[in-house]
Amino acid sequence: MEKRDTGKLSEQDLKGLEIRVNELITTCEELKKENKLLKLQQDSYSSERANLIDKNEQARKRVEAMITRLKSMEVSA
Repeated sequence: MEKRDTGKLSEQDLKGLEIRVNELITTCEELKKENKLLKLQQDSYSSERANLIDKNEQARKRVEAMITRLKSMEVSA
């Protein structure tokens, strides 16, 4: 931006600055929306992960129970 000798910004400088500020405001609003969506997505993935961990634990316990039953059948046979 060019300054005049008086230290004031020209009309063109002010218009350019206004355009840039508006672009920054728009970018900020878009980033806020994107951030909100990403946080919702992260919450969803965290819930899904917790659910999968629980299912995995249940499956592990069932497999261990089956192994124990098979070993007891093997010993008694």
